Amino acid sequence: MRRVDLEQVKGALTARDEPSYRSGQVWQWAARGAAGYEAMTNLPAELRRELESSVPFSTLSLADEAHSKDGTVKALFRTSDGHPVETVLMRYRDGRRSLCLSSQSGCPLTCTFCATGAMQFGRNLTPWEILDQALHFRRREKVDHAVFMGMGEPMLNVDNVSAAARLLPDLGITHRRTTISTVGWLPGLRRFVDEVEEPIRLALSLHAADPALRSTLMPVNDRYALDDVLAECRRYVALRRRKVFVEYVMLAGVNDRVEQARALARALGTREFKVNLIPYNPTGAFDGSSRKAIDAFAAALRGGGVPTTVRLTRGRDIAAACGQLAATR
Repeated sequence: MRRVDLEQVKGALTARDEPSYRSGQVWQWAARGAAGYEAMTNLPAELRRELESSVPFSTLSLADEAHSKDGTVKALFRTSDGHPVETVLMRYRDGRRSLCLSSQSGCPLTCTFCATGAMQFGRNLTPWEILDQALHFRRREKVDHAVFMGMGEPMLNVDNVSAAARLLPDLGITHRRTTISTVGWLPGLRRFVDEVEEPIRLALSLHAADPALRSTLMPVNDRYALDDVLAECRRYVALRRRKVFVEYVMLAGVNDRVEQARALARALGTREFKVNLIPYNPTGAFDGSSRKAIDAFAAALRGGGVPTTVRLTRGRDIAAACGQLAATR
């Protein structure tokens, strides 16, 4: 099946001997939230009809949508070959509209606290399948932030993720408001640090400073040691002069003791990282830490000189919160 990427559009335009600037016009309309080719009024009507019949406007089909009481929206898509993909729009009271984008259908890395890891892994998503997640919501309203924290490990798909991220500013999401997360897949992380020159933010999914515990929670740690991953993150900081965000999900009786916070502070140091503590969103595997335990953990990190925030949970009632994406429908 054809996909609505610029190469497909260019092919259709070349077959009609259209001027080269037409493909740019198509993308400009799509990025501004056009609902289809018919809305592209500076294209000839006959050309719009030809594109409508020959190049599908989206690589994804919407299968279902869920709406949270807090304004969060979760969309379930299907790719042209039937793979499920979930994407989340988070609305905040200060006006921010943030997208949580997926880079793969499922995830092969099986982190124990994440529902996506229990899914059957499908495949990497193409740049346009990633962008079409964002375009779906851009057609409804303006969006201004994006995080690659949905389904999949972005550094296993670093070329396609980077290609999509480079085009997000056309939708209104600047590079400085785009964050790509990794569990520490080192080959992709190294390429991201070496090759992506745009000021895109980096986040590390860490969850334990102790190697044995981290391996229990995240099998990737057996393959790529945390010390090596942190060294690569520090190289990013040195090159980009930007902190790395650390994601740390709070699991009751597992990784939430004050002494574990102090060990985390020692592992990170005080300059390169900022920690986001994530209240555990139920997936059936663990219990979430109490608010008292989270506050004590945050205080210990701050006492060790590490900037720390507690993430606001969005969309838990529709299984759209961090770690809950599983495409069960």
